[in-house]
Formats: sequence, structure tokens, C-alpha cells
Amino acid sequence: MTTSSVPNPQSRAYAYAALACVCLLWGTTYLGIRISLEALPPFYLIAIRYTISGGTLLLAAALCGASLPRRRELLRTAACGVVCIGVGNGFLAVAELRVPTGLAALIYTTCPFWMAAVDALLPGGKAPRAASVWGLMVGSAGVLFLVLPGAVREGLGGGGVVGFLILQVSVAGWATGALLQKRVKTRASPLIVGAVQQLAAGLAMFVPAAIFEKAPSTLPLRPGLALAYLVVFGSLIGFSSFIYAMTRLPVALVSIYTFVNPVVAVFLGWLFFREPFGRREFAAMLVIFAGVALVKRSESRST
Repeated sequence: MTTSSVPNPQSRAYAYAALACVCLLWGTTYLGIRISLEALPPFYLIAIRYTISGGTLLLAAALCGASLPRRRELLRTAACGVVCIGVGNGFLAVAELRVPTGLAALIYTTCPFWMAAVDALLPGGKAPRAASVWGLMVGSAGVLFLVLPGAVREGLGGGGVVGFLILQVSVAGWATGALLQKRVKTRASPLIVGAVQQLAAGLAMFVPAAIFEKAPSTLPLRPGLALAYLVVFGSLIGFSSFIYAMTRLPVALVSIYTFVNPVVAVFLGWLFFREPFGRREFAAMLVIFAGVALVKRSESRST
């Protein structure tokens, strides 16, 4: 995905508005997932959400005459969507059964760490720079400072530790799928690629949902509204805004959403569920942010 210059002030204003949507809306999705889980099992939640959003986007694209990926290109894009969105968001939803929304969002900021590590392991990938390694160490120290007290208190089998490990599967899936998609040669627009990924992930998640979960018989109003919010604001508007911002603003600027999202999630988690967030969590957040910033700065210099 490449960036292009903004031709006029109006387009620049739209691009910044799109970035603001990404920063705010994606930060609220952690709360939306938490409320949806009151009635929907995790995999069913992800299956329903992304089947609706991906199907809606592809239908709109077809009505507008947009070209879709073909054959191998389609299969590879769909597979990347299953890994990135299906595994990534599916296990995020599972983790939110055990981890507060604010902490889940904070731990998710470690995604650049996984991106650097997975990229080094994939064929044709590049080894992380020395500054990236230092960033990984700083960020890991922040995560350890955040998770260690709960691990000592609850033991390795405690809900917080298990939730943290599930989140690592989620983040690894998101990073791996995103990096694999970059290796898929496609003529389709980024918006179409994202729509294919969402639909493929949604359909694929019905399989583990049917195997491991009980299908919900009813959907109360509160979780139903949360699900609708995730589809409309998290997937349709949020994702489209992300694509728009990425194609019109520098990637380094767009990446600030990774810092804003957890702040929004922490505030909403405290506001709606009184999730605790004290001095230790705040200090850990600053250390993790510092590590993420080091990695992002190093990787942007190497491209």
C-alpha cells in the first residue's frame, strides 16, 4: 500500500478526518466487543460481524463496477484475511472474556514487535535493525511490568496470564496475515482487498464457532446494538477511513492510531465497567509506547 500526495487542502482535511475516525472508532471497538460478548460467543461474534461487513462492502463494490481479485489472487487474499482478521480478532474476542478491555488494547500495541519478528522469519524478510531490537526489549519490559503482578498473584494458570497468551496469538495472527498480504500481487484496490479479507474471515470463523460454541438463540438489545456498532463503525466506517488515510497520508503519521486506540479503550473501560487502571498500568503504558515508538522509527528509516 503506497501513499500519495494530497492534491488540495480539502482532500487533506478529509484525510485527517479519516485518521481521526480511525483513532477514535477503533479505540471504541474493544468496548463494543466486550458488550457483544454478553450474548454472543467470541467466534460467532467475529463470524457474524465480518460476514456482514465484508459482504456489504463487496456488494457495494460490485454495484459500482469495481474489479475483484481473481483465482489465486482471490484465494491468497482470502487466506490472508482468515489469518489476519479471523485469527487476530477472533482470539482478541476470546481474550476479552478474561482481560479488561483497556489492558487488551494496551497489549495490542505490541503488534509492531510481532511485525518485526515475523518479517525476519518469512522468506525474503529483513532482519530487524539494532534500534528495533532495543525497542523490542524496552516494550517487552513494559509488558512484563504490566503482566508480572497478576502472574505472581494468580499463578501461570490464572485468567490474566491465559488472557495475555491468547492475546499474543491474536497479535501474531494479525501481524502475520498483514505481512503475507503485502506479498500478494493484486490489481484490486486496497478497499476491495479488505472487503475480501473481511468476508473470508467471517465465513471461516463459522467453523470454529460451530465446533466449540453454542449458537445464540436470542440477541438482547444491548449486545445487539454493540454488534451493529462494530459492523457499521468498527468495520465499514473505521476500515474505510483507515484505507483512505493510508492512501493519502504518510504511513508514519497514520500509525499514531496505535497510540490513541488504547487510551480511548482504557477510558471507556473505566467509564462503563470501572476497569482498574492505576499507576502501575500507566507506567507500563508509557514504557510500551516508548518501545513501540523506537521500533516504528527504526523500521521507517529502513524502508
